[in-house]
Amino acid sequence: MIIIEAVETGNVAKVENELKKGVDVNTTNKNKQSLLLIATHRNDVRMAELLVRYRANVNQQDQILDSPFLYAGAAGHLELIQLFLANGARFDVFNRYNGTALIPACERGHIAVVRTLANTKGFPIDHINRLGWTALLEAVILGNGSKTYFQIVEILIEAGTDVNIADKDGVTPLQHAKSRGFTQIAELLSKAAQK
Repeated sequence: MIIIEAVETGNVAKVENELKKGVDVNTTNKNKQSLLLIATHRNDVRMAELLVRYRANVNQQDQILDSPFLYAGAAGHLELIQLFLANGARFDVFNRYNGTALIPACERGHIAVVRTLANTKGFPIDHINRLGWTALLEAVILGNGSKTYFQIVEILIEAGTDVNIADKDGVTPLQHAKSRGFTQIAELLSKAAQK
């Protein structure tokens, strides 16, 4: 389809021309990826802005349950996260792990995205995914204890995350941090747990 190819190659003028002709802005490819999700994969902000202007659905999911908003979080695309938050991003649409946009952002060390989402009014900062993990647990369990993950834990704590939510085996973020030898993160969590 012409419009799909135009999004894949970043041809904004051609995409706009097709949309003006009445092509559905929520058209999908064979993998059920919407035009906006394709643009998000490419981190093509200009294309995404055009599609959103034509009312593309930022929550439309493909066959593996990625949506533009969820994928932008996982990939650390801050400008797109901000654009989607301003254009109807929903917090009750989850990825294939039954997770939010914040959880993979924490796992992958995307500080700016974590800061934005954790401080967005109404965002479910303590949502628990299918693995039994919150964003905080994911940052501790799948992070490497570096300065980046220290900052992420700090952001989550400052944003009001519940540091005492344990995983499905009853292990808390503090216990995970201690067992991994993440001393500074453990100190941070210990202070927060005492408040």
